[in-house]
Amino acid sequence: MCSGMMNNNRTKALFFDIDGTLLSEKTREVPESAKEALKKAREQGHLVFINTGRVRCHLQAIEAQVEVDGFLCGCGTRVIAEGRVLYSHQITPERCAQVKKDIDECGLDGVLEGTEGCYCHRTPSRIPAVEELKAAVRESGCPMPCDWEDEGYCFDKFYLGSDRESRCLELFGRLKDFEIINRGDGFYECVPRGHSKASAIDLVLKHYGISLDDAYVFGDSANDLSMFRYARNCVAMGHHSPELDPYASFVTREVEDDGIAYAMRELGII
Repeated sequence: MCSGMMNNNRTKALFFDIDGTLLSEKTREVPESAKEALKKAREQGHLVFINTGRVRCHLQAIEAQVEVDGFLCGCGTRVIAEGRVLYSHQITPERCAQVKKDIDECGLDGVLEGTEGCYCHRTPSRIPAVEELKAAVRESGCPMPCDWEDEGYCFDKFYLGSDRESRCLELFGRLKDFEIINRGDGFYECVPRGHSKASAIDLVLKHYGISLDDAYVFGDSANDLSMFRYARNCVAMGHHSPELDPYASFVTREVEDDGIAYAMRELGII
């Protein structure tokens, strides 16, 4: 264990990804050991945040399982601490309309993610994996106020699937104002430039006056890369994307093997 990561009495800020980190992708539950670890951390005066690519309206499942001090949502497009919105960014209505048109013209499909809800095409997608994604969003209880084809709504970011007929490079050339995160298997997470899990952490640390030395990030996938590059104390789950390896300062066990609790004990957080 690095000496710089040993326990001290200063308040720490802990930032957790959801899927594959806090939430098991096998059981779709947060292990009891992780719930107890987060509870202990907060009892000891530390601050616990969810830092996720999910938008605010898509967090009901995790909220029902853990209590936290705030939510960093939509890859930094909305930051909430202790019930207060510290930052919010929404794509303009004009840009939203053009983005939808460009996605359709280039043959990709997916989910538009907004603060009030998520939006999908009302017609079935020719891409089977996108249909599975749409079904998962519906089953999660995330609000879906209207359809992709409707007008009059805005969104914060979007998640797209592709196949051999999709013209991905053409689309990405039209999306110069977005950061494109390759999630693998033909899926891409698209976030307005200047926003990331790292930018959200930076905002929270400045708000509370907490140093980077006292910030700990926990993640497992490619969309955690920005916060791993930004932070100094980076905990990778036992099963994680190789892209995180150069930045991980600690590799813990898998989610189902009490990985969160193990890391927090080993690093002296609890």
